[in-house]
Amino acid sequence: MMRLFGWLALLGRSEAIKNVEIMMLRHEVAVLLRQVARPKPDWADRAVLAALARFLSPALRAHRLVTPDTLLAWHRRLVRRR
Repeated sequence: MMRLFGWLALLGRSEAIKNVEIMMLRHEVAVLLRQVARPKPDWADRAVLAALARFLSPALRAHRLVTPDTLLAWHRRLVRRR
């Protein structure tokens, strides 16, 4: 039953949002494959993940490698350095 509801939810999404989510997942996998220990994305990874995260819904954004709290922490660190 849960799988059926998941498929119905996918039908309601636009093609662009699906593409953004796929790109986000692929980039997360690429970051994770480069690292054995805890993932430490460099500035380019952070920029890509932050840009793609803007297009995801809050429900999808909450369960990614980069959560909204992580994005805010990166921003605070960047502002503190400047």
